[in-house]
Order: sequence, then structure tokens, then C-alpha cells
Amino acid sequence: MKVLVTGTHFTPAQAVIEVLRKYQSSKIIYVGRKSTREGDPTPSPESSIIPKLGIKFIPLISGRFQYTFTRYTILSLLKLPIGFLHAFYIVSSEQPDIILSFGGYISVPIIIAGWLLSIPVIIHQQTLIEGLSIKLSYPFADKICLSFPSLTSKGSTKEVVTGNPLRKEILTKNYSPSQKILEFINSSKNHLPLIIITGGNQGSHVINKTVERILPNILSKAKIIHQTGDSKFLDYDQLVKVRESLQYKNNYLVTKWISSEDMAYLLKSADLVISRAGINTLTELAYFKTPAILIPIPYLFGNEQEVNANFFAKIGLVQIILQKDLSGDKLLKVIDDSLS
Repeated sequence: MKVLVTGTHFTPAQAVIEVLRKYQSSKIIYVGRKSTREGDPTPSPESSIIPKLGIKFIPLISGRFQYTFTRYTILSLLKLPIGFLHAFYIVSSEQPDIILSFGGYISVPIIIAGWLLSIPVIIHQQTLIEGLSIKLSYPFADKICLSFPSLTSKGSTKEVVTGNPLRKEILTKNYSPSQKILEFINSSKNHLPLIIITGGNQGSHVINKTVERILPNILSKAKIIHQTGDSKFLDYDQLVKVRESLQYKNNYLVTKWISSEDMAYLLKSADLVISRAGINTLTELAYFKTPAILIPIPYLFGNEQEVNANFFAKIGLVQIILQKDLSGDKLLKVIDDSLS
């Protein structure tokens, strides 16, 4: 069976691919983004990881609707028809037996091409609300797999409740973090709380700059592992310089990325996590029951991340700081309250 996997929500896609690879009869190809966004050459997670797994990766040329106007907006819109033609070419050339989508703008033309060519389509919906890509793709899908049925169900016979797949690194009983992570965590003679700060694969410039302002106030009472991402803002380079001037610099580890194995271990070990409010991160935090401070991205379709954050706040797992209210003083106070 040949499975074409597509979508921009890569974490659950990776979890399902890990299972599919156990079957010798399955052949997998992945259609995704070459880079994270227009104007940013940073490779997408799927373009970096999929080829290393020995799976064929095909970058799709496509545009998307943007929620804020930038100098790339017009170019992105002009690429929309190209994306549909390119998707039709890929699907007709590869002739998969089934298409498995994990949402995002990149999946829409592939799904429609599959429908036109009478190829069965399965969509997995991670989020608590329907994203624009899910709304557009719903009529063309044979099955919709839901993570949260009570909030997303339309009562259609297409829908199947599956939950949100977790990666094998999260589910393992034998965590194998890198030596660098272990040495950092075990380096302090005094036991200090461990805080993980992450803005996702791409990082968050807003979070990075806010944390930079309050580092001297935190590091005397906690150890921090800070994943900055790698973007045009060069936050990693700036924070490496800042670290050298800090009194408690040995309590601060700054890195562009954190591997899946390391992140699984850190989410399990952390006393507190500071992050955006992507549904996959929240699912993993819930699995480990790890407390978190969430700063939702404010400009996504349907205010998706704030909806995610509110759902998990109601069950007592997280505290929320809206980006419009974010400041160094505010974040520091919530950190202090959380640690105490």
C-alpha cells in the first residue's frame, strides 16, 4: 500500500509514520513545505527529518492565505493556482493508494487532487476548532479523525474519534537524552527547579526578547533550557552573547533546537514549561502532567491557540498570558507564582 502523507502539523504525522513503517507492505511518501514560511529560508521540520528516515520527500510549490499583510502576501496568493497544478501532477505521478493529511495550507491542493483522481482521503484534525484548511478540505475527505470530539464533531458519519497521536519518544519508558542535556541538568550542586522555554520549531521572537530582559532575575532560583529557533531575528546569537554577561550563566543553556529524544525527557523532567499553545505541545504536556505558562499566538485562524490554552487552563494544567499583556514584569511574576 502506498500512502501519501501531507500537512504542516508534523508531530502527529511523524507519530503515525513511525507505525506505518513497521509494515513491510507500506510505502510512504511525504508532500510538504520546503521552508517554514515565505521570506524565511529556515527548512521546515518535515523537509529536514523525512529524508533522514529514508522516506521520499516532495516539496510542494504553493501559496497560502495570510492573516497579516506582508510584502510576501501578493506573491503567496499568486502561487495558489500553481500549487493546485503542482499537486495534481504529484498525485497523478505518484498514484498513491490513500492520502493521509495532517492539515495546514499545504494539504488542501493535495486533498482536492486526490478527490479528483478518486483516491481515498483521510484527514486528521488535531485542534479544538476547525482550521481554514480543514473547512476547505472537509467535503473532499472520506474520513475525518478527531482528537476532541465534543468540541469539533459535526455528527457526520465521516468522523472517527482517534485522539491525537503521540511520538514514540514521548511514549517510551526508557528515555535517552543527550549527554549535553544530562550534564546541564546534573551540573548544579543545589537542586533548582528546571524551566523549559520553547517557541516551537521556529522559535518565538516575542518570547525570546521577553525572557532576555528577565534572565538575571530568574537564574538565581531556577535552571533554564531555552530553545530559540533559528530565524531572521538571530535571537540565538544574541542570547549566547547575553549569557556570557550573566552572574549565573551556568544555570542557562540556550539552543536553537531540541531533538525529539531530548524534548521528551525534558517535558517529563521539567518543573515548568513556557511555550506557545500549539495543540501537539499541549497534548504532550498533558500526558506528563507538566505545568506550563502559555503565551498563545494571537493571529491564527479562529484564535486557535487561545482556544487551546483556555481548554487546558480549565483542567488546571496551564496559566495563560495573552501576548498583548506580555511584559518582562508580568512573566516574571507568573514564573515566581508558579515555582512557589
